[in-house]
Amino acid sequence: MTALRRYPVLLALCLAALFMVVPFLVVAVNAVKSPAEYAQNGPLSLPHGLYLDGLKDFWQRVDYTRKLVNSVLISGSVALLATALSVLNAYAIGIGRIRGRTWVLAFFVLANLLPQEALVYPLYYLSKQAGLYDTRLSVIIVFTVIQSAFGTYLLSAVLRQFPREIVEAARIDGANKWQILVRIVVPVSRPTLGVLLVFFFIWTWNEFLLPLVMLISNDNQTVSVALGVLQGQRLMDATMTNAAALLGVLPAIVFFLVFQRTLTRGIAVGAVK
Repeated sequence: MTALRRYPVLLALCLAALFMVVPFLVVAVNAVKSPAEYAQNGPLSLPHGLYLDGLKDFWQRVDYTRKLVNSVLISGSVALLATALSVLNAYAIGIGRIRGRTWVLAFFVLANLLPQEALVYPLYYLSKQAGLYDTRLSVIIVFTVIQSAFGTYLLSAVLRQFPREIVEAARIDGANKWQILVRIVVPVSRPTLGVLLVFFFIWTWNEFLLPLVMLISNDNQTVSVALGVLQGQRLMDATMTNAAALLGVLPAIVFFLVFQRTLTRGIAVGAVK
């Protein structure tokens, strides 16, 4: 009976994994296939050898090294800063129990519901007035605030269930608010913070619209923007298109695999709680 109950869940997980892995494999195979072989045998055929000219041409055409550095710098900074800001906000709402916390949480929920299209012009105008337009710092600030809105909402719900006895015992021992946050709350919430860190990095890495508007110079653009702009301005063959897609998604996959254990541990701890 137990096996029968688990079978639909396992089947659904296998199908989901299949739908995610197969497109990536098709892109990876076509990225190392010559244009003539692609035209002759189609996208589902296996290559007879490794054709790396598509990867090399795309790398040189978009200056992929600089775009990769920009994406890693922006995504990593946003992940760290948004997680730290989420902890501070959630600590004040969940444990500090500030006045009007219900309305504060409603504000963060509203921030999560706003489409980015509605934020383009205000952010563009503010960055122009502040002298931050076409700088990586402007994108870091914007996405730190956007991602921390979700992080605050999630962490405040977690910290609201934090044992008050531990906090009171720390206060009796003479710990102030900062010591309680750094020495007690953050270590206990580390699995959840790890999950947020991974999600914030991947979400920021995949962002396209706001970086497209805020970063117009070639030296500041991210990988996702470079892919979209290049495909819109210059003609590329199918091999180079797949090479671009592979180079665009591969760093995020590597980051996910490196921190997979952290993500799994955080989800498991949250499920147990």
